[in-house]
Formats: sequence, C-alpha cells, structure tokens
Amino acid sequence: MELVQPGIGLIIWMTLSFAIVLWVLSKFAWKPIMKALHERETSIDKALNAANNAKEEMKELKFSNEQLLKEAKEERDAILRAGRKVKDSIIKEAKIKANEEADRIVESAKERIENEKMAATTNLKNQLASLSIEIAEKILKKELSDDNKQKEFVNDLIKDINFN
Repeated sequence: MELVQPGIGLIIWMTLSFAIVLWVLSKFAWKPIMKALHERETSIDKALNAANNAKEEMKELKFSNEQLLKEAKEERDAILRAGRKVKDSIIKEAKIKANEEADRIVESAKERIENEKMAATTNLKNQLASLSIEIAEKILKKELSDDNKQKEFVNDLIKDINFN
C-alpha cells in the first residue's frame, strides 16, 4: 500500500522539482508562450474583424449590385420604351406617307381616266361627225345627181323656210 500513500520525502522532492520546473518555465518559457498566445489572440481578433468587415462590405456590395441591377433594368426598360415609341412613330409616318401616296396615285389615275375619257369622247364625236358628213355627202350625191331632183330639193328647202 505504499504506492497509494506517498511518503513525506517524496512530496518534498516532488514539490521542489515542480517549483524548479515552474521557475524555469516562468523565467524562460512563460513570456514567449504568453507572447505567442497574445499574438494568436490578436491575429484571431484581426481575422474576426476582417471577416466582419468583409461581411459588411459584401452586404454593401450586394446592396450596391442590387441598386446597379435595378438601375440597369430601369435604363433597359426606358430604352425599350423609347425604341417602341420610335418604332410606332416610324410606322405612323410610313402609314401617313403611304396614304398620301395612295391618294396622290388615285387622284392622278382619276385625272388620267378623265382625260382619256374626254379624248375618247372627242375622238368619237369627230369620227361621228366625219361619218355623218360622208353619209350626207353620199346621200346628196345620189339624190342630187339629176338636175330635176336638185331643183325639187331647193324648192322644198325654200318652202321649209318661214318668212316672217
């Protein structure tokens, strides 16, 4: 049972050796260990601060990106609206010009048709007059080929004339 109950000498030597180890550690190792722990603590704090700063910057960048995206979408929508307005105005102008051109073409065609109609009417009248003259001439030649018939025709004309 001696192992379970240590002797006084052993306790003294153990305490003395512990004190020496403690003194050696405090003299030579305690400052570097504490310095290393302090540096480690400082670097961990810096890393945590950097992570928090990065997190804040990410939030700001995310917000900034969302703002930029929103502005870009609004600008795109504005450009599309402007494009639609330009397209509509171009289509409207083209329709107006096409209607004006169609009206001008219809008016020109009406004038041309009227002119051709008048020319055809005039030509028809001229042909009719020419034919009438030819027919009258042939009839007169046939009727007036005899001297008696000529005298009779002149007398009939004189009778038809009313002297007032």
